[in-house]
This record gives sequence, structure tokens and C-alpha cells, in this order.
Amino acid sequence: MNAHPMHPFLTRAATAAAGVAAAVPADHPLDAPTPCPDFDTRGLINHWVLYTSHGLEHRALRTELPEELSSRDFTADAEWRSAYAAQLERAVAAWADPTVWEGDVDLGGSPVPAVGIARMLILELVLHGWDVARATGGRIEVDGELAVLVGEIVAENAELYRQYQGFAEPVALPDDAPAWDRALAASGRDPRWKG
Repeated sequence: MNAHPMHPFLTRAATAAAGVAAAVPADHPLDAPTPCPDFDTRGLINHWVLYTSHGLEHRALRTELPEELSSRDFTADAEWRSAYAAQLERAVAAWADPTVWEGDVDLGGSPVPAVGIARMLILELVLHGWDVARATGGRIEVDGELAVLVGEIVAENAELYRQYQGFAEPVALPDDAPAWDRALAASGRDPRWKG
């Protein structure tokens, strides 16, 4: 069976996220600000790790996230970076079966197409990956093709995300800004954010 055509993008997004995590300095203050006003660095990393690795696997398996994971401080483990990378590998492997992309995933009583869930998780991997990288002095590697896809997913979901305060209002950029900067700006992120 061939993998779903979106699976390689999920793999690339997960690889980019793992690279960001690996570069977070051990001495970075966890109470430092991030591009997400509601999160300090600890809160952002915990949210990112929970939903983009554990959540990604549980969505594929159609199982609930255990409460223990939802309340865990992943940053309390000195090895959280490598643990995140390993969990991302498991999660991406769970989506390798093309049948996982069929049908719906139940989100709190609301069925959402599995493909839509995977696309939103690609978004979470790289947008919050950028947030973590920018907050901790790193960078995220997003290739041009993935950047274009992320821009498309942002456009598809922007109205919904804004309803739930997931995105701020779009940030104005020059017309010749690269695709990745445009995707960030469309999600309410300022590519020039410096803390």
C-alpha cells in the first residue's frame, strides 16, 4: 500500500519540529516570553510536545489523550528533546497506513475528516515550531514546498482559528515576501518578532 500523498509533508514537518527541539538551549529560561502571548517558553513547549507528538499519534489511533499526558510538564525531563523526537517518529509511523487517513476523527463529539486533522497538525508542528525557535534563539527549516502547503492550510483554517483566539489578525508584509513569511503573517505571526 502506498502512503497517503500528505504523509511525506507530515514527515517533513515532524523532522523540522524535532530539529527545533534539539536546538533549544538547556539554559534557556522557561519563563521567557514567546510569540504566543498566552504562553511562556515552558507552556509553549508543553503545548507543542503534547499535541504535535502524543496528540498526533492518538488522532491516528482514534484514542483519547490520557489525562496524565495532558497535565505533564515535559520540560521537567532533561531528555525532553530526544523523547519528543522519538514520540514524533512513533506518531508519523502511525499515519503511514493510508487507511488512517480515511473517515473521521472524533474531536469532543464533533467528527472531523482525518485528512483535515492531519493538515492542522502539520500546521501546529511548524507554526509552533517557529514560535519555539524564535523564542529560544533558534530557527526552523521549512522547505519551499512545505511553506506553500502551510500557507494553504492557514488560509483554510484562519477564520476558525481566529474564532478561538488561535490566530491573531494577519500581519502586513511586502508583496515579495517569501512563502514561509507569508504563511506566518497570515496566521497572525510577525516574522520579525524578537521578543
